[in-house]
Amino acid sequence: MNMSVSIADAGLMARAARVATIAAKHADAVDAAGRFPREAVDAMIAERLLGIQIARSHGGEDADFSKIAELCSILGQACAASAMVFAMHHIKLSSLVQHGSESAWHTAFMRRVADEQLLLGSATTEGGIGGNLRNSICAITVKDGVCHLEKDATVISYGDYADAILITSRSNPEAASSDQVMTVFLKEQYTLEKTHVWDTLGMRGTCSDGFLFKGTAPAEQIFPKPFAEIAAQSMLAASHLLWSGVWHGIAADAVSRAQAFVRAAARKSPGAMPPGALRLAELSNMLQTLRSNVVAGLKAYEDAKDDPDKLASMGFSVAMNGVKICSSEMILPIVNHAMLICGIMGYKNGTPFSLGRHLRDAHSAQLMISNDRILSNMSTMLLVHKLDTSLLG
Repeated sequence: MNMSVSIADAGLMARAARVATIAAKHADAVDAAGRFPREAVDAMIAERLLGIQIARSHGGEDADFSKIAELCSILGQACAASAMVFAMHHIKLSSLVQHGSESAWHTAFMRRVADEQLLLGSATTEGGIGGNLRNSICAITVKDGVCHLEKDATVISYGDYADAILITSRSNPEAASSDQVMTVFLKEQYTLEKTHVWDTLGMRGTCSDGFLFKGTAPAEQIFPKPFAEIAAQSMLAASHLLWSGVWHGIAADAVSRAQAFVRAAARKSPGAMPPGALRLAELSNMLQTLRSNVVAGLKAYEDAKDDPDKLASMGFSVAMNGVKICSSEMILPIVNHAMLICGIMGYKNGTPFSLGRHLRDAHSAQLMISNDRILSNMSTMLLVHKLDTSLLG
């Protein structure tokens, strides 16, 4: 890595750290009220972090998934809800970046996202199919160059606060449920009628309420590629890697609080091994395992990203699904271990060692695309796919 890239990366991390400082100040209030992390998102906009994935030729910074995942982790150590909003935005943006260049409208929209720092929301779930994003009940209709869509979206990521929503549907009223397209609708092109309130155990600040979505827009805003290709070639890796970055950030902050607790105990009893010290060593190893899993996933994506066939392969799908399963299953034991170290000070709210928010946010990890659904899909693939057992990949 040359010096100019290193300096650029350091600047990017510094910008994220400034956002994280603001996010941390409001994290408890965002969680308690279940409100959108407005201050943190405004800071992301001020630091121009919403367009970094876009190519420099379109006004962005060419940031790859490794850098974006690191930013997700930095933000996750401050406020998981803010980090998840950032991650979800970049997951949707990955579809635009990787599949929008063949369309003049989508290319121009990329430039708008970078220039205006637009926040992209997601609407892939639907009443009747739940979180099965590869099937739709609703269908888009096109007439005289105009498309219309009505969708009972049980969850729209921060729907009230997005500047545009990327939404899935069947490609036409006669299409099969798996014959899908994704369409960009700008805020002025749709209405949202709230049907479900996002009152959840954790990740409360993502404000992902359910809505009846009704949109009308020029048909050119439909992605030219089928959603099946978009899901396999960009959304699969983006979601599992960037979510894992958020979960690593939550876990890392829990470990940091546990370490601070043990250090404080050590200062009170010089020369004696404080309670929790051995657990802290175990916790460090658990965090390293989680980190290694994410890093390996990022490398696997980097090796495959320029090969559409590899991105669509069973082997790549199994690898990315494995990253998500491992990350989502490791975060809960890590936070729980940290709480055992911090004891009642971790269990109570309002202390420097409080871990209740971390624990509640961590419970979302196995549910964001249900691990059971992922394992079921993997089990089918593994009937025909030979596992890679090499350490070199």
